[in-house]
Amino acid sequence: MAHEKHQQLIQTLHECLEACNHCYDACLREEDVKMMAECIRLDRECADICAFLEQSLTRNSPFSSDLASVCAKVCEACGNECQKHDHDHCQKCADACFKCAEACKQIA
Repeated sequence: MAHEKHQQLIQTLHECLEACNHCYDACLREEDVKMMAECIRLDRECADICAFLEQSLTRNSPFSSDLASVCAKVCEACGNECQKHDHDHCQKCADACFKCAEACKQIA
């Protein structure tokens, strides 16, 4: 199957999506939610593009390379924002985002 060559990237995308969804949910429970607004927004953006790229890779989309380039940018933006916050969920999300951005750049 065509997507087998991207199996590691698919796994990395899925891990990033999960970290972003967890961070999103945890940020909504923080005391100062307003301070977390940009983190919450980028968590959603990142989870969505990771899911979309994951799906495109499994169906061998001819746009996977272009999507990977965009995904890398979104992951970096999310990672940079999460890195600003001391919360454990933000730090774990930032790590997952940076790992995913690097993996996306490999096929972009």
